[in-house]
Amino acid sequence: MTEPVPIGRWWGDHLAETRWILEATRLRVDPVFLGRDIPRGDGRGVVLVPGFGGGDYTLATLASWLRRMGYRPAVCGFVLNADCSERSLERVERRVAALHARTGRRVAVIGHSRGGHFARAAAARRPELVSHAISLGADLQEMFHCSAPILAAVEGTRRVLLTTGRARQPECVTSHCPCSFTAAFRAPFPTDRVRFTSVYSKQDGVVRWQAQLVPDADCVEVTGSHVGLIFNRQSYRVIAEALAAPEVMPSR
Repeated sequence: MTEPVPIGRWWGDHLAETRWILEATRLRVDPVFLGRDIPRGDGRGVVLVPGFGGGDYTLATLASWLRRMGYRPAVCGFVLNADCSERSLERVERRVAALHARTGRRVAVIGHSRGGHFARAAAARRPELVSHAISLGADLQEMFHCSAPILAAVEGTRRVLLTTGRARQPECVTSHCPCSFTAAFRAPFPTDRVRFTSVYSKQDGVVRWQAQLVPDADCVEVTGSHVGLIFNRQSYRVIAEALAAPEVMPSR
């Protein structure tokens, strides 16, 4: 399942993104938030990764819901997800490894927007630790099929990282950085060992929805904003169904 990604500068629809407030409100009164008619969790650990510029606090509602549904959610300690990509992936992997050691089971990784890049990369690099990878609104093709304002913010972030010495490579936070994160992101996804789900919305005003479609993932469409995917009642139903799917075990 793929769609051509439009070329050229795209300004997105950031004004429409304010609808996330309505989406968060609707979630609170939706049956899915109470766990009705969805599969319950089996105690699996779930690592949550925020989007670009966001912190763990943005995933508090999702974490609370996952806990009530029977999972063991954990965050990675992101105050602001705007660091060197390789360093950030290492942070995610440490949390995955710690939760795996604590539970004795493979864990799931859910990433919103930029966090979806880390969910994919972590699963590709450590399939023995990750059972499910779920991306919410992430460009899974080239990483930066985003609106012009977001691209400007990304470039600003890259310059700060270079200036402060936080960047490990001159091409840090680009799609062609020669770091281990980029290699993991571009590596063939281990579909024989990890379940991969991409949740996308055609109303996404930040990331091109076409770039969120990849053949190695179960791509599920919802309606709503990009920011609101972490509050979207349809997203929560997709997440519940995806996490309930049994682990893929490697053939012997």
